Amino acid sequence: MRISLFKRQPDPDRIEVAHAGQLYPVSVKRRANARRMTLRVSQATGEITLTLPERVDFASGRSFAENHGGWIAARLAKRPAAIPFEPGQSVPLRGVPHRIVHWSKARGLTQATQDKDGAPIIAVAGEPAHVPRRIKDFLRRLALEDLEQAVRHHTAQLGIPARKITIRDTISRWGSCSSQGHLNFSWRLILAPPLVLDYLAAHEVAHLKEMNHSHRFWALTHKLCPRTEEAEAWLKRHGASLHGYG
Repeated sequence: MRISLFKRQPDPDRIEVAHAGQLYPVSVKRRANARRMTLRVSQATGEITLTLPERVDFASGRSFAENHGGWIAARLAKRPAAIPFEPGQSVPLRGVPHRIVHWSKARGLTQATQDKDGAPIIAVAGEPAHVPRRIKDFLRRLALEDLEQAVRHHTAQLGIPARKITIRDTISRWGSCSSQGHLNFSWRLILAPPLVLDYLAAHEVAHLKEMNHSHRFWALTHKLCPRTEEAEAWLKRHGASLHGYG
């Protein structure tokens, strides 16, 4: 009696899908808990991902992706255009558009102020090559200040302190809470209206007590932030666009 020792060869981790003369790179992932083949185009990064269940053969997955070349192209076309941090560009700060102005002869810290006509600006001094980094450092600093204040407010209501607050540039989530009580947030929340930042702070603070998304968790989140639904609706409509800045 012979026992087959055949073992499936590892899948390529990337394929290319052609459509209308363009080649689109697609990441390939296997998921044991996946029930069907799925394609996803990240509106934040433009990354295209093909997810395959364990029992689906690779050839079927490739064919599935190739048959959706038009869909991939359409989804990528809907991505917001990238907006670099450079003089003349408009950047939202706490939801209010601010024009970036480079003061080449001035010295000092980057600041949010007004021009001679009273329009909101972010003024940056120093070498032109350093403008993008200085803008990002400025926004990260403001994000940390606003989030620390919001977290203090919500933890005071909850009676459970946060042990640490960290600012990152995350893509898949706006915030997270570890079992050790460490809260992590995307600095890009400073671009959104204050309501949105406050909601994310309340959301993660609620996880300090309810490390789940149960009815109890959502009841607590709504108690901390009564405008939860409004903030979530804003993120659903506009959240992806925040990843286009910088």
